[in-house]
Amino acid sequence: MAADAAHTAATAPDPVAARRMRVLITLFFLLDGFVFANWVVRVPQVKAHVGASAGTLGLALLGVSIGAIATMTITGRLCRRFGNRAVTVATALLMGLSVALPAAMPNVAALGGALLVFGAGWGGMNVAINSAAVDVITELDRPIMPSFHAAYSFGGLLGAVVGGLVADYVGASTHLAVVGLAGLIAAIALGIPLMRCAPLSSERHRHSSEAAPTTSTATNSSDPHAARQLTVVVLIFSVIALCSSYGEGALADWGALHLRTDLHTSAGVAAAGYASFSIAMVIGRLSGSWILRTVGRTAVLAGGGVTACAGMLLAALMPTLPIVLVGFVLVGLGLSNSFPATVGQAGMLRGPSGVAMASTFGYGGFLTGPPLIGFLADKVGLPIALTSISVLAAVAATIALLTAYQVKEAEALVRTGAAPALSPNPG
Repeated sequence: MAADAAHTAATAPDPVAARRMRVLITLFFLLDGFVFANWVVRVPQVKAHVGASAGTLGLALLGVSIGAIATMTITGRLCRRFGNRAVTVATALLMGLSVALPAAMPNVAALGGALLVFGAGWGGMNVAINSAAVDVITELDRPIMPSFHAAYSFGGLLGAVVGGLVADYVGASTHLAVVGLAGLIAAIALGIPLMRCAPLSSERHRHSSEAAPTTSTATNSSDPHAARQLTVVVLIFSVIALCSSYGEGALADWGALHLRTDLHTSAGVAAAGYASFSIAMVIGRLSGSWILRTVGRTAVLAGGGVTACAGMLLAALMPTLPIVLVGFVLVGLGLSNSFPATVGQAGMLRGPSGVAMASTFGYGGFLTGPPLIGFLADKVGLPIALTSISVLAAVAATIALLTAYQVKEAEALVRTGAAPALSPNPG
């Protein structure tokens, strides 16, 4: 009886604490997008400063990917050991400290090393805040993941606007140093109330017992075929997440450079490309939960892929600035809900392991897009290289359509209990 009472106390929801934590984690998502966008709009100036070609810049940008992926592989364990909140604050501080480094580097090799550190902070923070967001979603039992990612996109919009306004007047090193200082102050200001916020039920349960999770997952199903089927479907969602996130990451780092070098705009106008993309991402994600409920996941993934494909073809191949900006908007709208939708459904089917798989694939696409675009640009030019975003968006749409029946079968397995679902749906 005493053990049952302790378990009940550990798992009882606390919606007041969850709502407060939701606000704080949302602001951390916003901070993440803001800092990253300020770096993104300064890529052309940093490229010129170190004398990099498109290919060598792509190699340097690989530092972000390596640092982030290496950190992502251990951040989950760090979150279990120290808690999502502590890791969120620590990685936010690291990101703030490191964002000023790239603009101060004298050559491409040093730039790659600086981006390795920046990538470690950015990648670790993304895993930590998504893990904390899942705790909030579990507590509130509501599919609000798109709202967290909307905050990231809104932060990206703010960062792009700020970066665009100062790009023609303030040097990149000074600009990013100020952004880093602001990031440190914000991380401390948000981190103190976050650490003091009352623990949520999932956190209390982790602290009250070191036993393995008791929630049933598909892998524990009595039907091995059902377990395999759900694993395949989670892999499908993960590949869609990778294809979609490739475009988001590539456009972030190369969109401004495309406007600057191929359309010969000013640095401030070049930042408008990423700003228009970010506006579209914000609008799409703010309406994401409603859209998913209204038209369904397959329509969101397939329609979004087709929209992003068409938009990127316009943005990459048209020589007129207004048409290019319209293309960026279409890409943003098309890609906005792919990642939240796929991660959410993977979580419903396979719980934390599903979230982890889809997130790893998704962030892998986000991080490998920029260097791959750089390598392609050296061979075929940046406009043609950017059309790879269209190709992968079309691949994502095709996969979503061809596997729609298989996905429905997997969801039916969950509904009928052949493969028990985790509740709530983290998406």
